[in-house]
Amino acid sequence: MLYQFLYGLHEYYFPFNVFRYITFRTALAVLTAALLTFLFAPPVIAWLKRLSLTQQIREDGPSSHLTKEGTPTMGGILILGSVLLTALLWMDLKNPYVWIIIIATGGFGLIGFVDDYLKVTRRNHKGLRACYKFGLQIVLALALSIFLYKNPIDPHSTELNVPFFKQLLINLGIFYIPFAVFVIVGASNAVNLTDGIDGLAIGLVAIAALANAVLVYITGHIKLAQYLQVLYLPKTGELTIFCGALFGASLGFLWYNAYPAEVFMGDVGSLGLGGALGALAVITKHEIVLAIVGGIFVVETISVILQVASFKLTGKRIFRMAPIHHHFEIKGWAEPKTVVRFWIVGILLALLSLSTLKLR
Repeated sequence: MLYQFLYGLHEYYFPFNVFRYITFRTALAVLTAALLTFLFAPPVIAWLKRLSLTQQIREDGPSSHLTKEGTPTMGGILILGSVLLTALLWMDLKNPYVWIIIIATGGFGLIGFVDDYLKVTRRNHKGLRACYKFGLQIVLALALSIFLYKNPIDPHSTELNVPFFKQLLINLGIFYIPFAVFVIVGASNAVNLTDGIDGLAIGLVAIAALANAVLVYITGHIKLAQYLQVLYLPKTGELTIFCGALFGASLGFLWYNAYPAEVFMGDVGSLGLGGALGALAVITKHEIVLAIVGGIFVVETISVILQVASFKLTGKRIFRMAPIHHHFEIKGWAEPKTVVRFWIVGILLALLSLSTLKLR
């Protein structure tokens, strides 16, 4: 909204021409989202406390987490609100990809909101039934995937882009739809599983958003894409601004979510942010790269799958507790140390994902 207005003024005053640059608007998006989150966090936290929307701690979790009982949750409302408002202010609303990412973020966030609300009002961990929760996620991801499959402005709508090779594309045909659904739903739930200790998930989302900003910008920039011999996708560069908003909001929220957390993001935040990362990957054909830049999310998810499978098949557990961050906590790692070490690995994986641009 604000972008269209300000850029329209360049006909009368040339300096307003700066608003046509994606890089400039991305910087504005980072600052806007960070400030919105930072400034509105105190009243939102107070509001959540007043409504008794607080976290219920599982008794079978790490004993150190029992002190977190009563911490406000559903702070993801603040994150997603800041991201979406920033996107509406600084992105080109005539670009179809803008609305896809907004719908993905808001839609998955809404599912998480319902799940959170049921948990806090019932005062237990039983929110939406799994069949409804995953069913809604699949329906939303399916609608987005079908739209992208039939996308007239994307000549590669059915193709899988393989990193480390010069434009190696695998045409999946109609099977791209279930693949895209798997990526989006998988990313959403992977972030949700990672959100178990203070600052971990939001810090990793910030890292992933920053790496994605670089990847998305190059994918949507014809000269850079040709120079680096990566797949060029018209109009996707606008999503760099969304990545900036995601990064800024994550930093703002981390200020209050860092150990000891004053607020938790809840499922409204984790499902919404994960859905956004998954949708970004599908739109820009970085599905495989997402598994690298979000490697910690992948490991967390695999640890849960292995733990459940092992216990059901053998009656034994592989880890002391899953997701794997709890395993290290029980082994004796302090919570802040666990978070920082996971962030370090996340940064290294983000750098590895960026290396795919040159290693071809």
